[in-house]
Amino acid sequence: MRRTRIEQVVIHFIFWLIVAFCLVPFLLLITASFTDEDAIIREGYSFFPSEWSLDSYVFIFQKSGEILNSYGISVVVTILGTLASLVLMTLLAYPLSKKDLPLRNFFSFIVFFTMLFNGGLVPTYLIYSNVFHITNTLLALIVPGLLVSAFYVILLRTFFTVSVPEAVLESANMDGAGEFRIFVQMALPLSLPVLATVGLFQVINYWNDWFNGLIYISDSRLYSIQVLLNTILLNVQYLLDNVDYSSRMDGSSIPTQGVRLAIAVIGALPIVLTYPFFQRFFVKGLTVGAVKG
Repeated sequence: MRRTRIEQVVIHFIFWLIVAFCLVPFLLLITASFTDEDAIIREGYSFFPSEWSLDSYVFIFQKSGEILNSYGISVVVTILGTLASLVLMTLLAYPLSKKDLPLRNFFSFIVFFTMLFNGGLVPTYLIYSNVFHITNTLLALIVPGLLVSAFYVILLRTFFTVSVPEAVLESANMDGAGEFRIFVQMALPLSLPVLATVGLFQVINYWNDWFNGLIYISDSRLYSIQVLLNTILLNVQYLLDNVDYSSRMDGSSIPTQGVRLAIAVIGALPIVLTYPFFQRFFVKGLTVGAVKG
């Protein structure tokens, strides 16, 4: 009994240590973003800075309307994209979990093949811009490379195969339920852990995505928060590097280090706050297939 108690203490200590390694850098990031620029230059980053300042956030929120608009774009894209991707991926994964599906291995291979090879950036851009004409639309932030992931399709298929009891589905079929009704009323409610896990990953992917906005969006009114913050950062760097600007204005008036840190906080904080809502499903979803009932 004493040995078991010691083992539990050691395991708890290790996990608390891991939590500290993950949490402390983020707390330092938040603290440093509220530190005066001169204090950062003199003393470096600290949990207890000698001088506090809101200059970095004031500089970023000079155009608060653009920030709020970009936040709205990111929220809409994240919600719509996550829901659409979950619908499409589950509709693909569920049939692939059926052993009696005609050409099941062929379709599974096609899904797996996309994990290894893609068409490349130039052909992809030409297809989306010249054929589907999604440039400067919200679809440009939802569809390319994010809507359907082969890895998540395989994860969902594995969960449907291993963790959804076949006897339950067969009994529903014997009672006269069709395939779609079985899928909606039986399979999906039993698959909430993996759906929440994949949904969390998709939320993170959509929220953090800036590459699609950089390629397909030129209208600033459609900038997501990540694209806008990246643009602000590039503008700050340009102003500091511009010779004419430097000759007219002291570069130290721009809180360069603080702006970088504040941008990281503004971009990451909303997604960090959503994690607790998924946490109780997250661990169970990641252990898909680990234990068979």
